[in-house]
Amino acid sequence: MGKVTGFLEYERTAPVKQDAKERLQHYNEFVVAFEQEQVKQEGARCMDCGVPFCQSGCPLGNVIPEFNEAVYKGEWELASSILLSTNNFPEFTGRICPAPCESACVLGINKSPVSIEEIEKHIIEIAFAKGFIKAEPPLIRTGKKVAVIGSGPAGLAAAAQLNKAGHEVVVYERDDTPGGLLNYGIPDFKLQKDVVSRRISLMEKEGIEFKCNANVGVNVELNTLLRDFQSIVLAGGSTIPRDLPAPGRSAKGVHFAMDFLKQQNKRVRNISVEQEEILATGKDVIVIGGGDTGSDCIGTSNRQGARSVMQFEIMPMPAQARTANMPWPTYPMLLKVTSSHEEGAERAWGINTKEFISDENNNLRALRVVDVEWEFDPSGRPLNFKEIAGTERELPCQLVLLAMGFLHPQKEGLIEKLGVELDNRGNVKAEEGKYQTNIAKIFVAGDMRRGQSLVVWAISEGREAARKVDEYLMGSSRLATKDGIPYA
Repeated sequence: MGKVTGFLEYERTAPVKQDAKERLQHYNEFVVAFEQEQVKQEGARCMDCGVPFCQSGCPLGNVIPEFNEAVYKGEWELASSILLSTNNFPEFTGRICPAPCESACVLGINKSPVSIEEIEKHIIEIAFAKGFIKAEPPLIRTGKKVAVIGSGPAGLAAAAQLNKAGHEVVVYERDDTPGGLLNYGIPDFKLQKDVVSRRISLMEKEGIEFKCNANVGVNVELNTLLRDFQSIVLAGGSTIPRDLPAPGRSAKGVHFAMDFLKQQNKRVRNISVEQEEILATGKDVIVIGGGDTGSDCIGTSNRQGARSVMQFEIMPMPAQARTANMPWPTYPMLLKVTSSHEEGAERAWGINTKEFISDENNNLRALRVVDVEWEFDPSGRPLNFKEIAGTERELPCQLVLLAMGFLHPQKEGLIEKLGVELDNRGNVKAEEGKYQTNIAKIFVAGDMRRGQSLVVWAISEGREAARKVDEYLMGSSRLATKDGIPYA
């Protein structure tokens, strides 16, 4: 696609970032936008590969070669139309997706893959700048009402698609503003909140109603929703964090990562923090957990002026390149160095926490840890570990942030009162591909169904759940599948 010989002529263009010392002084995004000619050149690198594995690598099935060709030709309106046909929110995924599409890029077999994520972000931002993105309310309404509970990426995608199908959609959000983790889980330096509010404003103009500070099952009567709406979509996310019940866990200074990140997101927006403040300023910080949430804690801690930041996890250090157990085009579990790591943090692997140590006032002062050694199966998967004798030690710290992932959605309130079935992991049960719970009119999407996952998967789930709701309400859906005709 694009320029036939482009992949031979051009090397991958990486985005330029503001210097680490400068960006630590603020919470704004710091990746410098490409010039349009740079984006075109990157689009030109897309090969005429015959079988575009990038599309199968993308949970949304984005039609990547086609929009790359349009980018190469400078046809920005066409590129945005192709992109938006499968992805409601490319301005989000273009900033925070780990880009499994790039791992599946054919060019990536022996060269650097096409910068698909960066192209995606530029397509949508250029489309907004050129005025191609306008509110498009449906021409005909069906008379059916659907309630969407939760306004994270899954809820927003479901709402957008259901509204496109002509249904009246009301989104209930228990926080003070729509967006879910897009607003209160992802730092502004990765996703500025004006990007989120821009999309919410567009959805409102298209006829979607958002009700905030609306905790269904607590201050919003569940029976009212069951009576007034023909269908309900549960999209509340996986919000119960994994804890670390080691001795001394109750020490002051041990907090869940999301509590820490949410507070800083509020400060950036000049919203008062009502709970006890969690700040890294002047402290030795240890982040337990090696994923993106842990990385976000590092970037936030450094911006708050932490004295030192360390991140570790119990798992062994990931490989730095594909192994025989991670063949192309599968998504490889490799060592990831994020922009937050570049800003400064000590990293370690294979460490187990034995105890949180506090002073006489129960203020955290250190962690007692020990190194561990893992045993692997023939495929390279870690099985179990044992402690390494003589490695037990104390690590000084006054703040520990637990970023070890999430277990399942909150059961108190909505889920308990609804009486929907749960699976063996504590998620709302719905058959794969159907999204319908044991209560016929109630559907579920995103992390609440599949467990903790990526934003791009949440958007995919929201879209597919909306199609099933449309089928339920209308007998058949005009919202097409990923494998069939183009999306409506």
